[in-house]
Amino acid sequence: MLTAERIKAKAGELGFDLCGIAPADNFPELAYLEEWLARGYAGDMAYMSRSAERRADVRNVVAGARSVIVTGTIYNTSEVRLKDSTGSSEAIIARYALGDDYHDVLKKRLDALLAWMRATSPAAFDARAYADTGPVQERVYAQYAGLGWIGKNTCLINAEHGSWLFLAEIITTLDLEPDTQALEQCGSCRRCLDACPTGALVDAGVLDSNRCISYLTIELRTAIPEQYRPALTNHVYGCDICQDVCPYNHPASTSSNSAWQPRDGLDLPRLVDLWRRSDTELRTLLKGSAMTRAKLTGLRRNLAIAIGNSRDPEAIAELHRDRDDQPSAADPMVRAHIESDFPYDTAGK
Repeated sequence: MLTAERIKAKAGELGFDLCGIAPADNFPELAYLEEWLARGYAGDMAYMSRSAERRADVRNVVAGARSVIVTGTIYNTSEVRLKDSTGSSEAIIARYALGDDYHDVLKKRLDALLAWMRATSPAAFDARAYADTGPVQERVYAQYAGLGWIGKNTCLINAEHGSWLFLAEIITTLDLEPDTQALEQCGSCRRCLDACPTGALVDAGVLDSNRCISYLTIELRTAIPEQYRPALTNHVYGCDICQDVCPYNHPASTSSNSAWQPRDGLDLPRLVDLWRRSDTELRTLLKGSAMTRAKLTGLRRNLAIAIGNSRDPEAIAELHRDRDDQPSAADPMVRAHIESDFPYDTAGK
């Protein structure tokens, strides 16, 4: 017989650190998406509006769904790496993007779990698996699956492990025993709200993507608004500030899984060293990484801002050097950022 406990045990064998079951119900938190979209907080992420109806209820994704199997995977690999990164000439990259692309890694594990479930279940069932790729409000279901609560920084927080967690899920018509909903434990703490340099956390649990450094450096395909560029400091892909300051991440659990270990060239590289790479070298470095999401032009744009913020004369000189092997640097958007971000000379004055 296929039970919730057997599924959780198998998930552990496959490399998932957490696994819980949520009923496929119409939870009140799901309704907030409509208001969030109406406020324009999705920015240019038009796909959020296009899939809003499906995101409102997983039963719109899998007809007759009764359960959502939610998994959590720890991706934190170091307690001190980013805390010690105070040099403005080093590139900060969000922890989740330092290793292999989590979408690919987790989807393989989910597919293996689902295949085992089908082989084990005496009865046929419908199911779909998603690793941050489907129209699912996964943090809501993770909360009702007992994996943690949605914090004021909008991340899922687990009291024991912290918030450095990848979420992935299987929506199924199987009627599985659900877990108990996790309760909010942020209390009066507002460290994440106070720490956000752009004020993207406009209220507890409310994120305005238009101001979020992660959105600006990853999802936005156009120019980054000038008023936010100084706040990016040396962030070139994503941002972890609201998680770095969270008390539940001190200490946080770490993973020794090779998939999440920082790649050579991405663990606090110098901004100038990243910029100097040819487009071919960058593609090789980022192949199989989540960082391909921003595209080369997006990464060059972000690097231009970070180098401008650093005032590193060596890096600034490199920005103005024409190279045939860096066609992405000649993109009009990238060039506009280079020129507008440097009202000072190559001496960095």
